[in-house]
Amino acid sequence: MAFDLMVKRIYEPPAADDGQRVLVDRIWPRGVSREHAALALWLKEIAPSDDLRKWFGHEPARWAEFRKRYGAELDGNGEAVAQLRGLLGEGKVTLLYGAHDEAHNNAVALAEYLSAS
Repeated sequence: MAFDLMVKRIYEPPAADDGQRVLVDRIWPRGVSREHAALALWLKEIAPSDDLRKWFGHEPARWAEFRKRYGAELDGNGEAVAQLRGLLGEGKVTLLYGAHDEAHNNAVALAEYLSAS
């Protein structure tokens, strides 16, 4: 099923075409106010486990294994995944993350997971 889904750093300013903005990090990003975030939802339950997040450490060499392990976590996290899919059924959703690496982060992996299933 095709969704209108975008991935964006939370430090970028909100845009009119973001749709529903959903923060998918377990930890609130430093230096971002709730007002600036302009969130529809903070879905921290869908973020990788603390153990997986710490193991990954945003190391590109671990990216493939991280995606695999995170996908397994998502497979077992039906409630949070269903909640996000419900939002996607209503229209455009922008997944927000705080990491510096724009290519190797949980929001990118989550978007790939949603698009593949």
